Amino acid sequence: MTSTQARHTRRAVLQAAVDAGTRCATADTDLFFRLDGEQEITWQARRAEAVRLCAGCPARTACEELALRDGEGRSTRDDMVRAGLTGPELAAARDRQAVRLAAAVDADRDTEGRQLDTLIADLHEEATASTDRTVQGRRVPPARVQAEQNARVRSLAAQVRQIRTARRARTGWEVAA
Repeated sequence: MTSTQARHTRRAVLQAAVDAGTRCATADTDLFFRLDGEQEITWQARRAEAVRLCAGCPARTACEELALRDGEGRSTRDDMVRAGLTGPELAAARDRQAVRLAAAVDADRDTEGRQLDTLIADLHEEATASTDRTVQGRRVPPARVQAEQNARVRSLAAQVRQIRTARRARTGWEVAA
């Protein structure tokens, strides 16, 4: 996997880590959010409990990364806890890491890049697939299977070429150096 492909799959990996291993999965979700009209002293106690629960969580860093990518937390309002950080703490972390987060969010939104990665994987799978086929117990002639496989490979390669050409044109790489 290339570094670009890894960046495109990072969000899914983070979400899988959070889904698989959070300590808060069995906790009451109200613990992590300030209730409407809740007194400050009551919220402080619940917030401290939420922060303690998050402190030992094995998915804490993945949870924090997702919260930052999603833009959670506000600097002016302490109304939530995520990954052991309050809203203002999340906002401050997002400000400190603004450039890195902007690149991460762009990678998350690059659906064309993910589509290209999927097409390349499909192309590789199709190009390396065996041509030995049977239908209803009878062997299909390899020439016929090969012709169908070649047509699918050409189609996938054309789609990859089209996306790459468009991406290069948008970034000024349509002319060779």
